[in-house]
Amino acid sequence: MTTSPRLKSKYLKEIKPSLIEKYKYKSSMQAPRIEKIILNVGMGDGHTNPKALDSALDTLGLITGQKAVKTKAKKSIAGFKLRENMNIGCMVTLRGDKMFEFLDRFINVALPRVRDFKGVSPKGFDGKGNYNMGIKEQIIFPEIQFDKVHSIHGMNITFVTSAENDKEAFDLLKAFGMPYKK
Repeated sequence: MTTSPRLKSKYLKEIKPSLIEKYKYKSSMQAPRIEKIILNVGMGDGHTNPKALDSALDTLGLITGQKAVKTKAKKSIAGFKLRENMNIGCMVTLRGDKMFEFLDRFINVALPRVRDFKGVSPKGFDGKGNYNMGIKEQIIFPEIQFDKVHSIHGMNITFVTSAENDKEAFDLLKAFGMPYKK
């Protein structure tokens, strides 16, 4: 028998009922939830340096426990010496239990390891209830062994929620323990 992730249980028992009460939803299905988390690594030199791209693929696989896919250029841009279908990065989309496990590790283990951490910016919302943030180094995750890292790269993390607006999404992520700046 598998156990439910800690944050999933917390969402169902504490967060969801408190959001329903706060926003006076008529149905429990109206309560905002996190639908997916997308991790994206953009590597401008991905087509000229395939070893770095493979390293980023492996890194994302270690962090998420799920296989990453390469992202390709949609169109050619001469100024960047970029042709259509060249590999320019990699990404992973997390849903379900893996998403909750990643969120738990990210908030409670990885973020506190960031140097001079004062909280994440509350300005990363897009107006439709989704939150975007970037991290500068992948080595904040405990799964990454520093001595085996070929190159340090950052990543973009997107939290896609079912919230109608930014205020509801802010409250949802805050309830999960997202450490926002004051």
